[in-house]
Amino acid sequence: MQHTIRSVVKARWQALIGPDHAELGMAPLWSLLYLFFLFANWANAQGNSWLWWTLLSLVAFLPLYFAIFHLKGRALLICGAAIALLGLLLTPINPGANTYLIYAACVLPHAGIAPRAIVTTIAAVIVLYVIEMSLIGFPQRYVLLIAGITFFLATAITLANHFQREKDLRQAELKLSHEEVRRLGALAERERIGRDLHDLLGHTLSLITLKSELAARLFERDAPAARREIIEVERVARDALAQVRRAVSGIRAAGLAAELASARLLLESGDVRLDYHLDDVGLTPEVETVLALAVREAVTNIQRHARASRATIRLGAQDGVVCLSISDDGRGAVIEPGNGLLGMRERLRGLGGELSIHAERGVGTRLEVRVPLPPAPSVDAVTASNRIA
Repeated sequence: MQHTIRSVVKARWQALIGPDHAELGMAPLWSLLYLFFLFANWANAQGNSWLWWTLLSLVAFLPLYFAIFHLKGRALLICGAAIALLGLLLTPINPGANTYLIYAACVLPHAGIAPRAIVTTIAAVIVLYVIEMSLIGFPQRYVLLIAGITFFLATAITLANHFQREKDLRQAELKLSHEEVRRLGALAERERIGRDLHDLLGHTLSLITLKSELAARLFERDAPAARREIIEVERVARDALAQVRRAVSGIRAAGLAAELASARLLLESGDVRLDYHLDDVGLTPEVETVLALAVREAVTNIQRHARASRATIRLGAQDGVVCLSISDDGRGAVIEPGNGLLGMRERLRGLGGELSIHAERGVGTRLEVRVPLPPAPSVDAVTASNRIA
């Protein structure tokens, strides 16, 4: 029952702020806490009329506030102007109405206004506020103090919103680039597979067809020759099977270089710089796949949880063991092993490898993968394999 109520409340709230702002969560609600400053001068107020007018202004403000999350362009600017006008109209009754001016200023970056125009617009509204306060008869020192605080807060919050919006747009573009790279990579891989299979099987199947036809013609008049052709067909078929198996192993293998390129795009979308260095290590498809998947899992954890600004990946080999090190300068909290890390350990265990994680709070996290490289086959083994094929 409680879960159902929570789901209904969440759905109503998301409908209130619009689907385009669902990622903000409850932040728009917490922003309404600044309305407290409307009542900051209650101790100096005379009578109750200011309270009723202030509450009435809230009735007008709240629909305008939530309309902001559904409007764009000129309509959004009109909504912001209406909030600023509400503040100016309430000022003679409640000097704390400058709070509405700050809310109105926060609309500007979301309407696509440039920083210089934002500051100019805020300054113009503050000038109107100063003139109004002076005409009402407030002391000049008080007017300048309140106007200065209002201008500073409005400018600081609005410019922060502007740069946050620019960052979000940049992250969205990088995410699209990341997805496009993956799509193009998958397309190129499919084309490569098609070419490889055509080159691999086209000639072989043609040869098998020709030799089979020749064996059929020789079967009646020269049985030994026909038998030799059948044996040759068997040899060619076995060789083709071995080539197909090698090709399939290559197809199944996840490329480490491609995974690193994808990792850089993913981390840059979160303002995390990635540096990597790979030694020239001869990796089998199985080992490369395990290392590539380890990079994918580690980079995903950095992007989601580490709060890092920089990450480093190093790959090297020593004494027949390849070592992959992935480190970051994030918060370095204790890592609870999830399905990703457990799956990584199982894959490494299948190759005789191991995974170690070193996390120090406030310093960062370092993940190390060590996998023994299979020994290179000897010349005699290669010769025997060729004879069997």
